[in-house]
Amino acid sequence: MRIKSAMKTLRKLIFIFIILLPLTTVAQSTQKPVLHGNHWMAITGKPLGATAGAMIFNQGGNAVDAACAMLAATSTMWDVLSWGGETQALIYNPKTGKVIGINALGVAPTGATPEFFIEKEMNYPPAYGPLSAVTPGTPGGLMTMLAEYGTMSLKDVLAPALQMAEGYPIEAQAANAIERHKDRIREWPWSKKVFLVHEGEDREAPWPGEIFRQTDLMTTLMKLVEAEQKELSKGKSRKEAIYAAYDRFYKGDIAKEFVRGCQDQGGLITMKDLANWKVYIEEPVMTTYKGIEVYKLTTWVQSPVMLQALNMIENFDVKGMGYNSTSYIHTLYQVMNLAYADRDFYYGDPYFPPEEPIKGLLSKEYAKERIKEISKDKNNENAKPGDPYPFEGKVNPYLDILKKWENKVSDLHAIQGINDMPYEEGFLAGTTSIQAVDAEGWVVCITPSGGWIPAVIAGNTGVGMSQRMQSFVMDENQNPFNVLTPGKRPRATLTPTIALKNGKPFLSFAVQGGDSQDQNLLQFFLNMVEFNMNVQEAAEAANINSYQMRSSFGDHKIEPGRLLLNENTPPWTRKDLSEMGYKLNFRSRTSGPINAVFFDWKHGSFWGGSSNYGEDYGIGW
Repeated sequence: MRIKSAMKTLRKLIFIFIILLPLTTVAQSTQKPVLHGNHWMAITGKPLGATAGAMIFNQGGNAVDAACAMLAATSTMWDVLSWGGETQALIYNPKTGKVIGINALGVAPTGATPEFFIEKEMNYPPAYGPLSAVTPGTPGGLMTMLAEYGTMSLKDVLAPALQMAEGYPIEAQAANAIERHKDRIREWPWSKKVFLVHEGEDREAPWPGEIFRQTDLMTTLMKLVEAEQKELSKGKSRKEAIYAAYDRFYKGDIAKEFVRGCQDQGGLITMKDLANWKVYIEEPVMTTYKGIEVYKLTTWVQSPVMLQALNMIENFDVKGMGYNSTSYIHTLYQVMNLAYADRDFYYGDPYFPPEEPIKGLLSKEYAKERIKEISKDKNNENAKPGDPYPFEGKVNPYLDILKKWENKVSDLHAIQGINDMPYEEGFLAGTTSIQAVDAEGWVVCITPSGGWIPAVIAGNTGVGMSQRMQSFVMDENQNPFNVLTPGKRPRATLTPTIALKNGKPFLSFAVQGGDSQDQNLLQFFLNMVEFNMNVQEAAEAANINSYQMRSSFGDHKIEPGRLLLNENTPPWTRKDLSEMGYKLNFRSRTSGPINAVFFDWKHGSFWGGSSNYGEDYGIGW
């Protein structure tokens, strides 16, 4: 037994040495260099998007102005989102020293009830099409952030997006996505008009590098600028003028055309739905990890999952385990099992009853109770939600449902072609991420999403509608907090993060993906805090992913024990994990993709990490 234990220790040390050697002995150990700047930094999912942010910074805008320009640009580029999607953001305000949450997630429209979809033989709202849409949130989120915290006009901030709508060279990722989904796009007349520019040819989508024009969207954006400029000419303030543009989108002629285009294609969104929807500026939730304050949005997204996981991990010596050792991977997986099981049962829209037990879920004592369920030598495929209510002095009203809760999703009938988002696509794909910081101290972290290709374009607005309604459940036995109800927000996966240390910004980080997001952000954070990686090393480092949670997309599939590893994982770790009951899969890149900014207060500069996973790009000065 002593020899076996010694061999395990030796293997661990060899592996740590192999992993850390390139991080410590080579001048540049990453595929991309660290970004440096001391005036500003702009990072997002596409080079043109980052350039839009740089343009605004060069005109004297602050980080909020730049972030809004990047949001507009990436929405125009269909960078796995569009103008009809949703925006989730955290903003650090240097004037108050506080982190602010921006809730610009759309709501279920009038008539969207469980009964409506059950009558159509759907076990969840569909993954694609007009019935998948919640109300658009990104235009309202952008204009609210700009009005409240920016310095520039909407006209100036939308200028890069307007130029792109007039025509820009489309990148291969979006162009090829259009071609892959052209049969579905052909079902929707306004989508076909915009996307299938070579209709009838072998390739109907634009070619990579072809100038892609969106005249309807350009008209819509110009209408927003016109509304703003009209109010400014009357002597109204910058803020009042921007909110006039907001009203034109949600209550005026843009709204009327959006609703007509939606309903003509079978959608449910009404004028009243748009007029009643609003952006919430809210207080985020927070936990501490070894004195570092980590801020996330609350239960309308999956963000608190990472905070719950940090509370549990704080009770383990993860640094002593070694980066990506068997024990480290196993511990991470078990902790995430427990946190995601809580997500799948307790998270939902906090503006709708019942009230989520967020205080109990984020209790340090609750975390200590949860980790008692972790086995040291095998995966628990039946990990279930816990009971956080006693940790906020209450009795759980859902104990009967909790007892019946199973670690599986029933195989119900769904109409073929409507609920059939590929499981892997839903788990790993989706959204972009935006980081913008400036010398004044503003920090903006956004994970916008929704309205991705193939999107239904609503009439002549050029605006692609969201597909987020699929994240609801239809039965309270699955999650009593996230049952589909008109006017309610679905519990989404989008999850920006800001961390403060000693009362000052420490990290701002976000990631593309679906249910993988907080898993990768958790590991990025630990890579920096526990394993002393710099921001680019941490962004590129090999992560793991658990599939042992209910997917937020399609038919909400769950795969207990499935574990994604980097293909460079050594054979002895693979063997150990297989013996513990894991079903192993491998990929060449498992880092995220993560974009981040580290604040170097010692030298008064920013360190940016721009993912090597896809087309992510950053610029600093």
